[in-house]
Amino acid sequence: MSNSNTMSGSAGQPQAFPHTRWSVVLASRRTASAESAAALDALCRAYWYPLYAYVRRCGQSAHDAQDLTQEFFRRLLEKHWLDSADRSKGRLRTFLITALKRFMSQEWRRVCAQKRGGGQFHVPMDTAFAESRYAADPAPRDGAEELFDRQWALTLLDLTLARLQAEFAAAGKATDFEALKDCLMAVHGTIDYRAVAARLGGSEGTARVAVHRLRKRFREICREEISQTLTDGADLDAEMRHLAEVLAKG
Repeated sequence: MSNSNTMSGSAGQPQAFPHTRWSVVLASRRTASAESAAALDALCRAYWYPLYAYVRRCGQSAHDAQDLTQEFFRRLLEKHWLDSADRSKGRLRTFLITALKRFMSQEWRRVCAQKRGGGQFHVPMDTAFAESRYAADPAPRDGAEELFDRQWALTLLDLTLARLQAEFAAAGKATDFEALKDCLMAVHGTIDYRAVAARLGGSEGTARVAVHRLRKRFREICREEISQTLTDGADLDAEMRHLAEVLAKG
């Protein structure tokens, strides 16, 4: 597979990805900018749950896990931990879990008695949602790192699905998405195209084309979402293979 960070455009022509959000953060880490701050904010808001799940699996209560995760993000900015990020590794996933481990072992006990939220950076966390998702994890015996990687991969899928649904809604085809969405994860050869056609109100041939386009667009968006957690030039295909393997074990 190619290591080029490209995807197919709507007309089938390759398009270069823009600079990834993680690359923007790293490039601007020593000279703070509105662009880098917005990029970091977007990444933290999207990926807080895998870190929360890791902390919970390490034995922290729901309340302490929320406090710890929030404090981690605050100190990430306040203490300029991004200055130590290794661009050669190229993965937001690797940087965050490594930094969180260091924080838990060296920092958390020392600051746990301090008042939370002293900084300006705050990641909104839905604890009820987090606990529901944590309780529903299908592999409760997995270690904290295995859980983190799986939840990271699942978060990427959630972001991909949300973007795809939004695209259908923007095109006035929200009902089509509802009719087609169950086909996204279906194994080839198991899709009932006659039933899909009935839901769409069209022919079986039209249903086949619609399913093909849906799955193709899902792959494109997923590839782009994963690229946003890597530095420019990082091995996108290797990261995709790793995350696919993680999900296959779940």
